[in-house]
Amino acid sequence: MAPSVHAVVEHLFRQESGKLAASLARSFGLSKLDVVEDIVHESLLAALTSWSFHGLPENPTAWLHRVAKHKAVDHIRKRALESREAEEILPALSAASHTLTFEHNFLPGEIEDSQLRMMFACAHPGIPVESQIALMLKTLCGFSVREIASAFLTQEATIEKRLGRARKYFRDHHVTLEPPVGAALTDRRPAVLTALYLLFNEGYKRTESEDDRSSADGLLNRDLCLEALRLALLISKHAEIRSPETDALVALMMLLAVRFDTRTAEDGSMVLLSEQDRSQWNQQLIETGMEYLRRSEPDVYTSAYHLEAGIQSLHVTATTYAETNWAAILGLYKQRYALTPSPLVAMHMAVAVAEVHGPQAALELLDAVPMPEHYLYHAIRGNISLKAGAVESARESFHSARTLTRNATERALLEARLASLEAGVA
Repeated sequence: MAPSVHAVVEHLFRQESGKLAASLARSFGLSKLDVVEDIVHESLLAALTSWSFHGLPENPTAWLHRVAKHKAVDHIRKRALESREAEEILPALSAASHTLTFEHNFLPGEIEDSQLRMMFACAHPGIPVESQIALMLKTLCGFSVREIASAFLTQEATIEKRLGRARKYFRDHHVTLEPPVGAALTDRRPAVLTALYLLFNEGYKRTESEDDRSSADGLLNRDLCLEALRLALLISKHAEIRSPETDALVALMMLLAVRFDTRTAEDGSMVLLSEQDRSQWNQQLIETGMEYLRRSEPDVYTSAYHLEAGIQSLHVTATTYAETNWAAILGLYKQRYALTPSPLVAMHMAVAVAEVHGPQAALELLDAVPMPEHYLYHAIRGNISLKAGAVESARESFHSARTLTRNATERALLEARLASLEAGVA
């Protein structure tokens, strides 16, 4: 029973924590964001404790929302007894009005809009963009500080400081959850899109996973991917805030989701792109993703999302791996690097460089943009070193990658590569 309870709680933490926070923040306000986060975490802890002893309830989501509502009301009542500060949190403090307010906040039809409104509220111009995104990921997407640090390629202490400063700003300035309008709304859109992009990325390649060979989703958290896509689609359908960049981001997510079912084998082991069964790729998602890409007007706009969606479109429309148009992919990567000349972009571009100009050129590119703390840098370097015939260098790179990754599925693949090298069959 215990493993299933943990799995359900983890699922709900990812799936429902943002919705809970959004609903609670409508009453508490962003100035009480620390209270909102405490209530959400207390509710999840209560679920883990209760369900471990009594088993899963018939409707875990409803149970969690009900407990969160009760904890919120208890908090308000306690504050009402301690001071008049509670009057700033809700307009009326009677038990009946609290109940009615929270019942309204937790109506299923209200949650989607509340969550999206909360994301735009977090993208407040009073705090730096990096802090806006970190706050969205922590409060609304259920990210740990370590996962946020990994997404930003920075230290956990840096993220803690960003989150602390953001919460302090909201508290000191009594920031409310009133949604911005007009130009203010569109000004905040880039930060929201970035948060959704990072949310999808974390789902597509889990930063951490348990060493469980029975799970075919050790590499993938579909809940995160689908939640990111759901919210991106909400923006794309909103007349005031949709944009070509939004459509391009939706296209990117869909074209990546095409390969959900082929990225791991039945035993949970990782399947590389070159070995995936393309007949099993989701053709409907390919068609829909390509339609969103066309809607984004890629010939007119050249955002990072347009370029990355373009790269994925070339992958999913290639009949076989050998027929992939690597020259076109490299061209798009060069545009992407010109737009954001980061080591991370160069690292991914090295794969295309190896296909077009050979492994030596790719290794030279990797030497120019070292990322010693990033496991994927070493994994890519190991694969390219093998193509160059540098077996010992490949072995060293795979060892480094295995040490750095926190994902069990990736670690298993790297161990298999190392074993094949030891056996002399790689």
